[in-house]
Amino acid sequence: MKMKKLLAVLLSGAMTLSLTACGGAATEDAAGAAEAAVEEAAPEAEAEVEGEAAADEALSYANIVLGESYTDLTTTITVFNQRTDLQQADYPGTTWDQYIAAFNEMYPNITVEVETDTNYADDALLRLQSGDWGDIMMIPAVDKSELSTYFLSFGDLETMQNEIRFATDWAYDGQCYGVPSTGAAQGLVYNKAVFEAAGVTELPKTPEEFMAALQAIKDNTDAIPLYTNYADGWPMGQWDAFLWGTATGDAFYKNNGIVHASNPFQDYGDGTHTYAVFKILYDAVAGGLTEEDYSTTDWEGCKGMINNGEIGCMALGSWAFTQMRDAGEHGDDIGYMPFPITIDGRQYSTAGSDYNFAINVNASEDNQKAAMVFVKWMTEESGFSYNEGGIPIDVTDAEFPSAYELFGEVGFVSNEPAAAGEEDFLNLLNADSELNLDNGGNTKVQEIIEHASMGDKTYDEIMTEWNEKWTAAQEANGIEIK
Repeated sequence: MKMKKLLAVLLSGAMTLSLTACGGAATEDAAGAAEAAVEEAAPEAEAEVEGEAAADEALSYANIVLGESYTDLTTTITVFNQRTDLQQADYPGTTWDQYIAAFNEMYPNITVEVETDTNYADDALLRLQSGDWGDIMMIPAVDKSELSTYFLSFGDLETMQNEIRFATDWAYDGQCYGVPSTGAAQGLVYNKAVFEAAGVTELPKTPEEFMAALQAIKDNTDAIPLYTNYADGWPMGQWDAFLWGTATGDAFYKNNGIVHASNPFQDYGDGTHTYAVFKILYDAVAGGLTEEDYSTTDWEGCKGMINNGEIGCMALGSWAFTQMRDAGEHGDDIGYMPFPITIDGRQYSTAGSDYNFAINVNASEDNQKAAMVFVKWMTEESGFSYNEGGIPIDVTDAEFPSAYELFGEVGFVSNEPAAAGEEDFLNLLNADSELNLDNGGNTKVQEIIEHASMGDKTYDEIMTEWNEKWTAAQEANGIEIK
């Protein structure tokens, strides 16, 4: 158990950290004073809980003290994940081999083997069903009700919210089953030089301004205004991430609002909500403001293209910023902007976790311990979030990376969990409507691009179909429509 937490228990003090606080000097002074008081009153208590006792407690993220817990453990663990780029020798950032080498300086007897997959979203689900995936994986699109079937709890949600950001993203029934690899805000990675050459002097804040900016790029430069990344499939899911706080400014919309909404894909008439998000994509494709042939897009190739000024912008989470910046000699030209929707005069950005680490509930006891140590090391010691331009996961890290320098007064919105008894509503509606919002539903976004390109179905016709599917799913599951 960490000393600060032990002291809090012994003194019945409340020493918790806010998800947005800096963890300033006042907290450190309080901890120091409390430690001194305990040492004077009961010097043997401290020695009893340090070292060996920490490892003897029930396995949980909060109880692990890096460099002290499980230092005598000798085992081999496997980490299954989607970051194939981190295994490439020419990757410009920190590679998996480098992370593991640094980890082994603290835990030399824990061997970490990494397996990556270019088709991770689909293959991870297959591997999960078979049970053949190792000790740690990134959580794929599973129902939250199934989390305990596959994964070990890191601890109760209340405790984990004092340890990590976005603890609720993969929590169920009061337990936390996922620790984010990094956090991300939602917006657009763009080339500043391309926008400048096009004559766009102010970043667009509304769909109308954004479409005008794309048209200016087409008219005044040789760059592709908006690159869809259609062919790889998974980047289409990035558009779903804009549907929540980004498009509504409402932290309760994802898990509590849309599940009860009447015709949520309607035109709200103010350039907000789902209608406005996907209409940007539809109109860009229909207006010839994307690549000529969407079927030939190339994820790895697009990184160098945007770095070199061949692409104006792409809809991607902030995690993509460093990859685009480091993909060529023009890193200073890469910027990150808020998504162009404004609500009552202010822009918002959904902030949440990227893929989450999870531990195999069926792994051996030693491997579970080693896996939890590695996850905590990745969170607190590796610098992974900063290296990837993401929001840090450790709640004591308050400094955000340079990717967010243009966000200014943009409000960050983290999705609130569903109301008690309604935790499965969104999953039920996603499954029955087959829309799979923010849950691996890449096909529906690809279909928007296809229909916009062929002109065989209007955007309003698509949204009408979605409303019909959503309403039918609500009625089938007895979910009240408000």
